[in-house]
Order: sequence, then structure tokens, then C-alpha cells
Amino acid sequence: MKNLLLVVFLILIIGCKGEDRLKSEKEQATKDSIAGFEVNLDKLVDSETIELNLEQANRLADLPLNCINKEYPNKLGQTLGSEKDLNSPVTLHPAFYGCFDWHSSVHAHWSLVRLLKKFPKLEKASEINEKLETSLSKENIAKEMEYFRQEHNLDYERTYGWAWLLKLSQELQTWDTDMGKELSSNLQPLTDLIVERYEEFLPKLNYPIRVGEHTNTAFALSFAHDYAVATENEDFEAIIEERARDFYLKDKGCPIAWEPSGFDFFSPCLEEIDVMRRVLPKAAFSLWMDNFMPELKDPAFTLAVGEVSDRKDGKLVHLDGLNFSRARIFYGLAKQYPEEYAHLQELADLHINYSFSNLVGDSYEGGHWLGSFAIYALEEAKKAN
Repeated sequence: MKNLLLVVFLILIIGCKGEDRLKSEKEQATKDSIAGFEVNLDKLVDSETIELNLEQANRLADLPLNCINKEYPNKLGQTLGSEKDLNSPVTLHPAFYGCFDWHSSVHAHWSLVRLLKKFPKLEKASEINEKLETSLSKENIAKEMEYFRQEHNLDYERTYGWAWLLKLSQELQTWDTDMGKELSSNLQPLTDLIVERYEEFLPKLNYPIRVGEHTNTAFALSFAHDYAVATENEDFEAIIEERARDFYLKDKGCPIAWEPSGFDFFSPCLEEIDVMRRVLPKAAFSLWMDNFMPELKDPAFTLAVGEVSDRKDGKLVHLDGLNFSRARIFYGLAKQYPEEYAHLQELADLHINYSFSNLVGDSYEGGHWLGSFAIYALEEAKKAN
């Protein structure tokens, strides 16, 4: 009996010490995650008031303006059926040939539309208007349609480019100006084709793609869901929600401690949360989170920023994108469910501040796409405040 009591006593002591150790490690991790970049901070703004303002918008607008008509270097991602398919980027993709690759060009256009809608008095508003009208002409979109309909291009830009095309279309459809209506109408045939591609592909996808780069399924579903809701496309919305539940409802214990991988610009765990917060009712989402990632509800939760060692390396700079996309999701959770996740706003601020100071003036490897991620994160920051 004495031996049994001794064993129980030791277990209790060890458990208490273990809890103290874990608490100490968590506190140290928080200090380390901040100390690693605090000395480099060209702070965006006070953490309590982070949001996109006109001064930042003028700086950020330069990034897409400097690349949407820059044809080379270029990564076509093209499957050749024959030598007849060989052609210059601007011939193949007259609307979206710049910014190194097709999808980056699409979200560069989204960035310009978003900034111009929010800040009509941008310094380069006239130039932006001119470039958008030129890129998104009926003729150019018709050529893009031709490319997507070719035999070897049926899966072209699946699903990352598809997602951003719907985001651009959504932005144009909610731009209540003559230009917005014109460009939205021009883009609509390609938008409809992308919706069809989603509807054909999603029922055939037996397993979600859980990676930190372009093909992440959860990210594609989130953006598609936003489009479906904004355009009141109930059939499309129903498909997305059904597939999200099929893919993720039974998931448990996402290993966020394994993240990030070296080239990530998405968090597989957080992207999954981002789509499930859209498709599940509040009570169901809360229960799902208790199984999937319960530590996120802990006010002491921390997550070190993704550290970039070389911003001239096109893959390594992905980690700046990871910081922005994590921040976007943290802000979204804090806004939607402040009673449980308000504490994540500060963590989002830290992620933005680490990468934003390196954004403007960055090398082309990051400058051709990171602005879009920053703008989206800052927009979510405003909603969360």
C-alpha cells in the first residue's frame, strides 16, 4: 500500500514539474519568436491599429504595376502537344503574361483592383486604370479561353490559379463603377469556365492535397467558397461545402509543430481551419477545433514566424508569404469568433511585421507576388480590429 501511494505521489510530482517545464518552454518560445526579428522591425504601425492605409497602398501598388507587363523571366508551366504550341508568353497569355507566371499575374491584377477600389485617389490611379483596361479586354480574355480549352491544358493552373481567378472576378463584380462592370463582363466567360473546372474536378478528388504550396486543396476551396457566396451561386457553394466536409470533418490533431516546410507559403493546418470556419456552423466548428487543433484556443498559444534566409531565392522567400497567409487566417478567426480567438490578433501582427518591412524594394523573386498576400492580410487586419 505504501509503495502504491509513493508511486501515485511521484506521478503527481512529475506531472506538475512537466507542466511547469512545458509552460516555461512555451514562454521561452514566445520570447524567441519575437526576439529573432524585433531588431529588424520597420514597424508597419502599432499592433493595435494595423490596417492598410493610403501611404502603404501607394507603395504596394508599385509591385504589381512593375510586373504585369514584364514578360521575362517567365515560367510558363506549359505542356507541349507539338512544336506548334511553342510561343511567347504574351502571345499565349495576352491578359496574364507578366509577373513571372500566370497565377502571379492574376493576383497582381487583383491587387490593383482591390487597391483602386479602396483608395480611388492612389497616386498612379490613371496608370492602373489604363493597364487594367488593356489587360482585361474582351479580346485578351478570349485568347486566354482558347488556351484553357486546348487538349493538354485542361488542368492548367489547377487549383491555385483557378482560385485567384475567382478572387479577381469577385473583386470586379463588386466594383460598382463603369470600369468595374465592363471588366467584370469581359472576364466572365473565363470565370464561368473556371467554375466548370472546379465542378468537374472536385467530385473526382478522393483525397485532399495537404501541402504548403500552390496545390493546397483547402485554400482553393476557401477562395471558391467566397466567390460562390458573393455571387449567390448556391449550387457551387453546396459542392464546395460538401467536399470540405468530406475531406476534413474527421481530421484530428493537426501537427502544426511540423510546420513549416522549407518552401511553404501556406500552413496546411491553418488553411484547413480557414475553410472549415466558412462551412461549419459555430457550435460544430468549435467542437471540430477541439479535436483538430485545441491549442489554438489557449491565450498563451504562440507560433514562431517563418524565417527567410535569402530573399533572392524564389523558393526560400515563400516563407514571407507564409507569414502573411498565417496572419490572414489568424485575423479571420479573431474577427469571426472573438470570444475564443481574439488573442490570435497579436500573433498575426507579429507575423505581418516580420515580413512587411522587407516587402517593398524586394527582389523580383518576392516582389512579383508577395504584395497580394500582404494586401489580403492587411485587409483582414482591419476587419479584426
